[in-house]
Amino acid sequence: MKNKTCYVCQSCGSLHSKWVGRCQDCGEWNSVTEEIMEVSAKKLVIDTNSEFLTLSSQISEKERISTTMEELDRVLGGGLVKGSAILLGGDPGIGKSTLLLQLVAHLTNEKIKCAYISGEESVDQIQLRARRLGLDKSPVELLSATNIETIISLLRKTKDLSLVVIDSIQTMFTGNLNSSPGTVSQVKAAAHELVKFAKENNIIILFVGHVTKEGQLAGPKVLEHMVDTVLYFEGDRGHHFRILRAVKNRFGGVNEIGVFEMSEQGLIEIANPSSLFLSPIERNINGTAVFAGVEGTRPILVEMQSLIAPSYLPTPRRSVVGWDLNRLSMIIAVLGTRYGLNLYNKEVYLNVVGGFKVSEPAADLAAVCSIISSVANSPLPPLTIVFGEIGLSGEVRKVAQSDARLREAKKLGFKKAIVPMGTDFKDDNFELIEISHIKQLQDLFKIKRDTNKDMVFAELAD
Repeated sequence: MKNKTCYVCQSCGSLHSKWVGRCQDCGEWNSVTEEIMEVSAKKLVIDTNSEFLTLSSQISEKERISTTMEELDRVLGGGLVKGSAILLGGDPGIGKSTLLLQLVAHLTNEKIKCAYISGEESVDQIQLRARRLGLDKSPVELLSATNIETIISLLRKTKDLSLVVIDSIQTMFTGNLNSSPGTVSQVKAAAHELVKFAKENNIIILFVGHVTKEGQLAGPKVLEHMVDTVLYFEGDRGHHFRILRAVKNRFGGVNEIGVFEMSEQGLIEIANPSSLFLSPIERNINGTAVFAGVEGTRPILVEMQSLIAPSYLPTPRRSVVGWDLNRLSMIIAVLGTRYGLNLYNKEVYLNVVGGFKVSEPAADLAAVCSIISSVANSPLPPLTIVFGEIGLSGEVRKVAQSDARLREAKKLGFKKAIVPMGTDFKDDNFELIEISHIKQLQDLFKIKRDTNKDMVFAELAD
């Protein structure tokens, strides 16, 4: 056995022949570190029992285990699949460990044997947290360890095990490598051994992963490729709700979300998340438009608020919370060129209420209506939702899942919708205002020019 020295980027996992200040693959500075790897000559073992199968071959259907949490089941695609590997990431203190402790406690109460292995907390700390959440009566198997060989040896001795939680994978290490825990080689090796064990024994394994300051999962990207499902736990510490989002799922849809509320008793499921992000619908507020969005298969209604303020800077500020700043810049340019609403000397602030993050382009029309309403200092028509994508020529394009958006709006008491032309929704009690270009918004917003100010103002139609 001999030792081999290599230089590994801790950001992307690429190998270098010598130390460099900047990784040539990902561009990160000071991320390349020296690692010592033990290399041993192993005899090649060939599996002579392997054979090809066809797509039409009979396969056994993978059994799913319900988590007893409907929001988590939704994100996973119907429950936990036996033999699968799941990676959960999120900011520190967002509630990852709390969610997983609740999960294993609920499953154990349903006579499903679970093990919770922590490399960051002692068993006493886990028990104190469980007592605070009212879960200390659940007979969950607890272990505080970081050595992979020790963990796998104990897991093999545990009979009828169905789920194993590893909190977190960055704290685990294998004795076959000399590098410290958290390095690329240790994370890859530890995850590989645990995933291999889970597949061979038909056990569900759930990793907790650290994130970088940019919000990406720490460690090598290959870690996300090794697992079957990748979940992100999102939220703002200033708000009480948390969003669990699937960004990869081999057994279900991606971008599906589950919504939870953080309380003293732990995480509570939110069956109707739209109620979190909406003020009372009877209130009409200037500069506010209600956007009917879709996350995965779930329609969610959120408020988009705009504020237009005078600017005394050479370059007026554009600030966005919960949306894409580049799309806001595009919308401002389209409004100036195609609609006549010039904001070149005004500061523009856009906020998605409640800390929710909107990523789909269907929010363009809601942002436009919110900005015009703010400039006009007059609210949109009452009980109205808005959705639609806007192109550079000012055209309003259709978006997917319009029926789901409109059904959710009707269920919450809305009566009107400003939507792209061609949106099909049959309901005599729900009015559709269909437009194909933002100029048609002039039917709702009359335009006049104030000769004393270098700006086009809008006035809401009666």
